[in-house]
Amino acid sequence: MRLYPMMVNLEGKRCLVVGGGRVAERKIDKLLAAGAEIAVVAPSCTEAVAKWAREERLFLYRRPFAPEDTRHALIVIAATDDPDVNLAVYQACASHQWVNIADRPDLCSFTVPSVVERGDLQIAISTGGHNPGLAKKLRRQMEAHIGPEYEEYTAFLGAMRRRVLELSLDDRQKREILSALLDDRFLCWTKSGERERRDLEAERIIENARQTGT
Repeated sequence: MRLYPMMVNLEGKRCLVVGGGRVAERKIDKLLAAGAEIAVVAPSCTEAVAKWAREERLFLYRRPFAPEDTRHALIVIAATDDPDVNLAVYQACASHQWVNIADRPDLCSFTVPSVVERGDLQIAISTGGHNPGLAKKLRRQMEAHIGPEYEEYTAFLGAMRRRVLELSLDDRQKREILSALLDDRFLCWTKSGERERRDLEAERIIENARQTGT
């Protein structure tokens, strides 16, 4: 079965994580960053998970898993070191729930990719859960190629796109401006810290287009 890649808005969505160890902590960290409403069920947990609970960033229930815990959760993640518990979590879920079972890709209705993050830029790498080691290797290679300058570069392009879309120009002219702004020199100027040069050139391209369009 081929998985369907998509980016999901989890703001305010209910998520259940069963387990409180290092694997669960990494998954919880990503869910917190996405703004999810998280419940964690585990007899014990890492200090980071306990700290998040004290800060009221999640609900922590220090006890063994019970089947009714899955009720009302949109996403359910089983990340314990006990295969029997992980299987019990899977069996407690309904068909409409999105389920991720650690080390059991055959039971997952979704997998979590390895991700390169540079601000709003996210590059997801997935092997369908069958070779996470390869996904991590490719992520490290991608991180070496896609440097930290891409965070500012992505923000710059986003701001320019919003501005261009508000111009009184036809769609063809807007596409031409946006295409011109993707030229590699804008990335190079961002990387070298030549922001004024970058911004002035962007203004020149926009002004030329506006004059042509009038």
